[in-house]
Amino acid sequence: MILGIIGILLSLTLLITLAYRGVPVLIAAPIAAVVALVFSRAPILAAYTEIFMPAMANFVGNFFPVFLTGAIFGVLMTVTGYAKSIAGTVTSLVGGGGAIAATVITSALMTYGGISLFVVAFVMYPLARELFRVADIPRRLIPATIALGIFTFTMTALPGTPQVQNIIPGQFFGTGSFAGAALGLIGSAGILGFGLFWLEFRRRQMARKGETFSSSHSASATEGAPAAETATTVRTLEPSNRFVPFLPLITVFAVNFACTLFIFPAMDWGYLSEEKYGGIALSSRAALWAVLIGIVAAILLIIVMNFQHRQQLLRAIGDGARQSMLPVFSTASEVGYGAVVASVAAFALVRDSVFNMGANAVITSVVTVSMTAGLTGSSSGGMTIALNALGEDLKAMAQADGTSLETMHRLTAMAAGGLDTLPHSGAVVTLLIVCGLTHRQSYKDVAMITIAGPVTVVALLVAAVTFTGAF
Repeated sequence: MILGIIGILLSLTLLITLAYRGVPVLIAAPIAAVVALVFSRAPILAAYTEIFMPAMANFVGNFFPVFLTGAIFGVLMTVTGYAKSIAGTVTSLVGGGGAIAATVITSALMTYGGISLFVVAFVMYPLARELFRVADIPRRLIPATIALGIFTFTMTALPGTPQVQNIIPGQFFGTGSFAGAALGLIGSAGILGFGLFWLEFRRRQMARKGETFSSSHSASATEGAPAAETATTVRTLEPSNRFVPFLPLITVFAVNFACTLFIFPAMDWGYLSEEKYGGIALSSRAALWAVLIGIVAAILLIIVMNFQHRQQLLRAIGDGARQSMLPVFSTASEVGYGAVVASVAAFALVRDSVFNMGANAVITSVVTVSMTAGLTGSSSGGMTIALNALGEDLKAMAQADGTSLETMHRLTAMAAGGLDTLPHSGAVVTLLIVCGLTHRQSYKDVAMITIAGPVTVVALLVAAVTFTGAF
């Protein structure tokens, strides 16, 4: 049993190391799983085909539609010029000196509007670079600024966010995407406030040191990362007015909200109990379906508004479909790795130690999800791994404690968005590559924005729930 625990720790260390060194998670995850299996003396081939692959396939089966439609939506927002127009409108409202705020707000609008996180990163970098150049703010603050808009409050905290991190808890707790609205709004305000404070503090600190946009210690040797430039080489269409680009984002929110709170509850879902539909309950699928319908509605709206350019839109749809593949399969591979680790005998000891630490359901869920998200470098992958292994137990514990499942949903989702951005995180590595910067240049600020702020806010909210019984 001791060897099994050592194997789990070594496999996690190997996964982190390989990811940090740039090995694709699709390859790193099964390699790391083999290490855990060897130390546990479990059959490797059987575990791969009967545990790893089914868990991976199950994740793809559940969430591929969201990754696919989100990526397509993001590319369409780019080629229509809507994303650029939104950035220009926000900048004009915030003012020329508000480059940081304009970048955060624009990134947040796109993320909350349903565009895939990775797509937003590609879309936002060229826009942010121009804003920072005009304001003469050091380039190495760009990754942290974009990260505040896409990897924090709009990903996990804001009620109704269509990102997959907000959908996953609903699959286990039977809750909707607007669950824990009060907690989410308070948490969002805390994370956003801390992030803006830190970015402004760092801007002033760098200005006192004479650091500028073009200074050597701010600029990268790879000025203008190729990946980022690719996102802007497509010929964009010009929106007819400044309000039109916001319509697709509004559509995602409005349709998601209407389906969750009004349309779905008013419909008869009795047929879901039939065997051919898996005997599921609406509560286990409502969040996923509402977000999916919202994004599809927004895509159709874009096509209708730009039908005269349908050939270019069709090519963009194909590009978006291709761009969705790597993120969904990378995350699914981490989920497969988690399923393998959960299958070895030593994991039972780890699970029992978590549940025997004497904490309530909220603390247990937050700690477990934070650890797995940190170890895997993925909020969605880490949360799925933890909830696949412990979700039913956590739900039962919450019901026994009298803890609201909506509270569990919101704090669990927010916990996934903390330690997930450690240096080996695929999202962080991708963002830095897009911005043409290195960990040495920008990671300290990214960590403050995506780890220090969210973790502190979640800890405070957990304390409030635990000691006051609020929410």
